[in-house]
Amino acid sequence: QVHLVESGGGLVQAGGSLRLSCAASGITFSINSMGWYRQAPGKQRELVARITRGGTTTYPDSVKGRFTISRENAKSTVYLQMNSLKPDDTAVYYCNARRGVDAFDYWGQGTQVTVSS
Repeated sequence: QVHLVESGGGLVQAGGSLRLSCAASGITFSINSMGWYRQAPGKQRELVARITRGGTTTYPDSVKGRFTISRENAKSTVYLQMNSLKPDDTAVYYCNARRGVDAFDYWGQGTQVTVSS
């Protein structure tokens, strides 16, 4: 079992920055990749960023160049640096950890990010 705890959400003006953190505990050696997803009201949950244990990153075009995911393997912690935030980035952000053996997903409780115009 893996437990994920997120922190760092909040309210920011458009153009501002926020940094999200996610600490994993439990059987963390089973995790192959970690990532961030977001879900806005009335919309499906979507991938924001993903990073593998080896450091390979993936971003959708909507955040590429503005968001950066990083990881401290020793601490089983992943970060999401969000710059040049837009009102469209407003959503609940969820930390995700994917088990390597069967791609089972663990989820955090979510943290609200609100970007005002």
